[in-house]
Amino acid sequence: MPFLLWVEDVFSLRQGRLVMLTGRVERGRVRKGDEVETVGSGGGVTVRVADIEQSRVRIDEATSGMNVGVLLRGIAADAVARGQVLATPGSISAHAAFIADIALLSEEQGGAEVVPGDRLHFYTGSAAVLGTVTPLHGVDVVRPLHRAEVRVVLEEPVALEEGRSFAFRHHNRAAGSGTVTRLVC
Repeated sequence: MPFLLWVEDVFSLRQGRLVMLTGRVERGRVRKGDEVETVGSGGGVTVRVADIEQSRVRIDEATSGMNVGVLLRGIAADAVARGQVLATPGSISAHAAFIADIALLSEEQGGAEVVPGDRLHFYTGSAAVLGTVTPLHGVDVVRPLHRAEVRVVLEEPVALEEGRSFAFRHHNRAAGSGTVTRLVC
């Protein structure tokens, strides 16, 4: 599978000549010298991996499940942020709208009714973004402990794929989870 790492933190090193992106490799592998792309809000940049670190030790390759720092040269630290992904070029793209199946928690667990136009906080990977929800198929309200198909429009694009899971909060409380079923251009 193509390489994918959710960016958790960004560090500027050597007076800005190097940028280190830290996170957990979700899938695939990356080696020193590989070409990678940043994907998410703010657009994308393609650069080569200058080095890889794990626990402050330089390594030649990072594989799925490893927490690493990927050092990049030729990119500004402010061009990358938490919530973006570092990936094999062309393997994933950013989207601001999608169709999803959601399931709400019980009221005791934080679930609350979701009506068209509700603004929820969505969390996937290390990304957190506000989005507006519209239930589909003539549904007026999604009640706690129910499932529904919804259209979500995010305030900024996030790296997404079909089958990607996410969680969401409503009224500052954990409210449910869902899965992206279709990406909307």
